[in-house]
Amino acid sequence: MADFLGELGKKLAERWIAMLAVPGALYLAVAFGVAGTLGHAHALDGRRLVGQVEAWARSPLASGTAGQAVLLVALLLGAAAAGLVAQALGSALEVVALSVGWRDWWRPARALAGHLMNRRLRRWNAACARYRAGSERGSEDAYRAWSDIAVERPDRPFWTGDRLNATAIRLQRETGVYLPVVWPALWPSLPASASAELTAARADFSRAAALGGWAALYAMLAVWWWPAAPLAVGIALTARHRLRTAAATNAVLQETMVRRYAAELARDLGLTVTGPLSKALGTRLSAELSTSTTAVVATADPVPVSRVAGSVLDPASSPEPHALEGS
Repeated sequence: MADFLGELGKKLAERWIAMLAVPGALYLAVAFGVAGTLGHAHALDGRRLVGQVEAWARSPLASGTAGQAVLLVALLLGAAAAGLVAQALGSALEVVALSVGWRDWWRPARALAGHLMNRRLRRWNAACARYRAGSERGSEDAYRAWSDIAVERPDRPFWTGDRLNATAIRLQRETGVYLPVVWPALWPSLPASASAELTAARADFSRAAALGGWAALYAMLAVWWWPAAPLAVGIALTARHRLRTAAATNAVLQETMVRRYAAELARDLGLTVTGPLSKALGTRLSAELSTSTTAVVATADPVPVSRVAGSVLDPASSPEPHALEGS
């Protein structure tokens, strides 16, 4: 037990250093060392910055052992505080990016989310019309423009939420699996390797959101030091790319696990399984796991048939989708 706790403490310390201490210390250095020293008037004056650092190094507080200890503790506490703020902002970014249940948000936020979703829907419908009106190569380009907006009919304000929501829509349409009911039961039964992949992908998503939190903190420094603005933009763009990539990876992995292991779950629950996952089996599995069979039946077609017919991933109407991770 002592060895286990020691190893656990070591891993937690490594995680704390990687996620909070180092990024937090860098942020404090930029905030107090660079932005606080240079300001707007001397934003790119490297000599002024070097001179100030040398002056701090010669100060009595930095030269004495006690002073150095105090500075180290202050740096660690400040870095941890900055890291926690970035993590909190990242968590808020996750909620906004996924927009689960956005129709129940506070009225102004709900109105804004609805406006963004409707705008994406109009773009999606217009791209759909261009795709259906095209032919040969032009149609291929129009298809990519269509699928880059959303792989299913938009129902969330942002691409990230729609990408994950598309998995639930497609699985229910093609396999009868109602993901909110089946996934909590399927997750504990997955092999260790499969759950490790999903856990790693989920961690990548959280790290990408936390990077967005750091972008917000650096953007605040632009009030005192204007180069912080382009720095924040660069960090934000990187966070956006990583967030989309992680969301696409999560969606693909989740769909793959359901298609691969849902039949085994049904067999474990005592259902008759005569082959791989089918729509009939998925529907029965969803009904078995639901607290009310009627709840599954009522939501068995979350997207009306007329809308499904226009879906990017409707096999009857569209070719195989292009890779969307970088879109």
